[in-house]
Amino acid sequence: MTHQIRVFTFKEGLLSRIAHDLRLHVERFSIEGEDGRVVAELEPGSIVVDGVMDGARFDPSGLGASDRAKVGETMRTKVLETRRHPKITFRGAVTEREAERVEVEGELELHGVRRPLSFTAERAGDRGGERVTARVTLRPTDHGIKPYKALAGAIRLQDRVVVELDLDAAALGL
Repeated sequence: MTHQIRVFTFKEGLLSRIAHDLRLHVERFSIEGEDGRVVAELEPGSIVVDGVMDGARFDPSGLGASDRAKVGETMRTKVLETRRHPKITFRGAVTEREAERVEVEGELELHGVRRPLSFTAERAGDRGGERVTARVTLRPTDHGIKPYKALAGAIRLQDRVVVELDLDAAALGL
């Protein structure tokens, strides 16, 4: 496993108890790092629903294959509009390096909208290979993405998405 990107979505609304918080992952992406610069390109059309989150517990069988496919299709066509916006791009630079953490600042282009993005990545690992991990919280409305609603808004997604990065530090030159 060189790099892994997971995405977490959260439900809200009057009937939210019949909906699910979800864990997804991005299948097609590239991340390159050199001389303190980082460039990432993700294909939002390759985002796949892994399963349901129940608090901190992941349940891969919380949704059947048909429901996972339906949710994924809705996300690609109605939420992310991947035909109009086939790439998500981050361009940034390491602004500070310490033994246990790395500060990154840059710009995220999502849904055709560019916004500054800064985050702290933690170093972890052993002799088998050093990893860099981070959790980044995004607000979809900052990028022109309307929160998805169902049943006349009784179920909707929060205006919060958490992106979890697990990256190979050596492959990024960190």
